[in-house]
Amino acid sequence: MTRPERRQSNSGGVRLKKEQTDQHARRPGLRRFAFAVALAFTATLPALAIRLGGLHPPAIAAVGVFGVSIIGAGFMLSWGAEAAEGHVAQGVAIAGLALITVLPEYAIDIYYTLRAGAAPGSDYVQFAAANMTGANRLLIGLGWPLIAVLYWWRSKQPFVPLRPANAVEIAFLAVASMYSFVIVLKNQIDLVDTLILALLFVAYLWRLSRLAREPDDDDVEVGPAAALGHVSTSGQWMAIAGLAVSAAVVILLAAEPFAESLLVSGSQLGVDRFFLVQWVAPLAGEAPEVVITILFALALRPTAALGALISDKINQWTLLVGFIPLFFSLARGALHPFPLDARQHEEFFLTAAQSVFAVSLLLRLRLDLAGAAGLFGLFTVQFTLALVNQNNEAATITTLTALGWLYIALALVLVARDRQALVERTRFGLLNRT
Repeated sequence: MTRPERRQSNSGGVRLKKEQTDQHARRPGLRRFAFAVALAFTATLPALAIRLGGLHPPAIAAVGVFGVSIIGAGFMLSWGAEAAEGHVAQGVAIAGLALITVLPEYAIDIYYTLRAGAAPGSDYVQFAAANMTGANRLLIGLGWPLIAVLYWWRSKQPFVPLRPANAVEIAFLAVASMYSFVIVLKNQIDLVDTLILALLFVAYLWRLSRLAREPDDDDVEVGPAAALGHVSTSGQWMAIAGLAVSAAVVILLAAEPFAESLLVSGSQLGVDRFFLVQWVAPLAGEAPEVVITILFALALRPTAALGALISDKINQWTLLVGFIPLFFSLARGALHPFPLDARQHEEFFLTAAQSVFAVSLLLRLRLDLAGAAGLFGLFTVQFTLALVNQNNEAATITTLTALGWLYIALALVLVARDRQALVERTRFGLLNRT
């Protein structure tokens, strides 16, 4: 055998050995992925059996069974969305991940909205608004601080850094938050709001698509979905489609009994149903997204973690809010705005004010521990007072108003301090100008 032939033979042997090593290394990851999917799907089986079998378990048990099934389906959606990240632009992937993983939240809120439209004078009108405002406030009041604390615990860094490209999320969240005060002033959400908020979300996606993908030395996948990176592209898409379809079926079947069982449980336990809808229902919808971002933070990818939660907030504050009058009109059989009563007016006002304060904390392209403590502390106050004042609507409204103005006052102080940063984030985020 000649020297070139020996070199070619040795090279071929090295490649074969490397392929065998890679194949051997990926097997445990694929097994873990299959186990995680099987576990999540198993969590949905009791709910599917109850729903398809026409069974009627006690309300409290039904809340647990259907809630767990929604969480399991949410995880499947999250893993599918994560796997799709490598096939689209980075910013669009984050936005898509945020949108897909909150589909359980959308399903629950749309159910309450449809029931509100079918019975305009019922409590379902309040429940639809409660679920939406609770989901938004939980995301910022608990989700954002959790990422900051976990990253500090892992890295000892006192802040979560953001990239210049994250100015897009900051700018669009600022616009959506400011527009929400228009809804407060009108005391209703109408189809004009639906159109404007939908266009705002489309503009957000378009702006993200114009961003170049930024290199990241720490850009490694986390969680079970990372194993799909070793599968062929066609195999990945098949897995993504299978996860999405399975999860969607589960969510559609579980949303109604979960939402209704929650209301019945509140009556049986003597707990305010509004309180349960506002704070318990969103936990099931938000849990998978929060868990995924926790994994990002623990893997020292805090920018991706916080970026996903910011994008989550944007799509909830645009599409989720915008969908409400659309489905309300659909159930009414005619075009009709979604009304906000005195309680809902202040709930919406407080949610908008919290959002403005959150944006002001990000103007320096970071979320530090002090800002995270402020978000968590104020959220804890409002949650505690809501728990204490469950049966005192007048006291609740007073609390909501006071906390809303406190958020706005704090935001004004931060904006005055960082006004130049506000201009820079807005110019780049909306107009791509430095």
